[in-house]
Amino acid sequence: MHQLQRDTLEDITYLLRIPQRKPYGTMEGNVKKALKLAVDEKDSILASIPAELKEKGSLVHASLIEGKGGLQTLLQSIKEQDADKVSVNLASTLDTVAELELLQAPGLSFLLPEQYAKQYPRLSGRGTVEFTIEKGDGSTFSPVGGEQKNTATIQVVIDGYSAPLTAGNFAKLVMDGAYNGAKLNSINQAILSDNGGEKNSGYSVPLEIMPSGQFEPLYKTTLSVQDGELPVLPLSVYGAVAMAHNEASEEYSSPYQFFFYLYDKRSAGLGGISFDEGQFSVFGYTTTGRDILPQIKTGDIIRSAKLIEGQDRLVLPNES
Repeated sequence: MHQLQRDTLEDITYLLRIPQRKPYGTMEGNVKKALKLAVDEKDSILASIPAELKEKGSLVHASLIEGKGGLQTLLQSIKEQDADKVSVNLASTLDTVAELELLQAPGLSFLLPEQYAKQYPRLSGRGTVEFTIEKGDGSTFSPVGGEQKNTATIQVVIDGYSAPLTAGNFAKLVMDGAYNGAKLNSINQAILSDNGGEKNSGYSVPLEIMPSGQFEPLYKTTLSVQDGELPVLPLSVYGAVAMAHNEASEEYSSPYQFFFYLYDKRSAGLGGISFDEGQFSVFGYTTTGRDILPQIKTGDIIRSAKLIEGQDRLVLPNES
């Protein structure tokens, strides 16, 4: 029963993630579709939210439609063809959808393959990870509208619905404090964590990608984007978070090393899709602090990473 309700929000999110790389006409069509879904499916969206959070859910749902970070505002900026406004409004609309999604009752809408359920941690729903990033050379971050400091905060919503094993392994590492003190490297279009070396306590999870229109992830298989297959969690979004590949086999993710992807349309392929699309296990998106990402340089440090929402959704292998 949850499948239908959750799909509405996933469909809306998908319609919004893809427009980043479409002409205005198509974009307008997609956002109108998303707006119609949000309005028509209001009851089923709110039905997926537990009773004690319903009131908050109604407010967030209303702001998704009419708020200044909502779909009608986004539609207006598309009509005005104002590219900067469109990208700001698109980001804030996605954040509003993420806020609604976080209120939904946990649970996976598909059965994990049994060997994986026994072997790996999993996240049954969504969670939020908060990173405190520290400048390695004593310089400062300049957050938009904030004061300059040598630390900055980034929040990432991790998605266990579409990447349960990858998000589960990451959530467990965060809870174990595995990323506290990790060094960051700024490479072409990505910010990569160190590879963990000795403290590598994560699981090497199979590559996990949920194709759009499918109900469960594919494992150990990349997507053929040339043939029109796109993941539910695309990499081609500024601030996407994904695991690096395992050094031994591209069918598995690294047990520890992850990266923030700094999508740039200018160095993307046809239709604005990244050349690496469909090759990595993407498991979340930066929602707060996207303006900080381009300021991160090699040698900066993750002072702390905390799972501030979703601890109750983490299932460890011996518990299932």
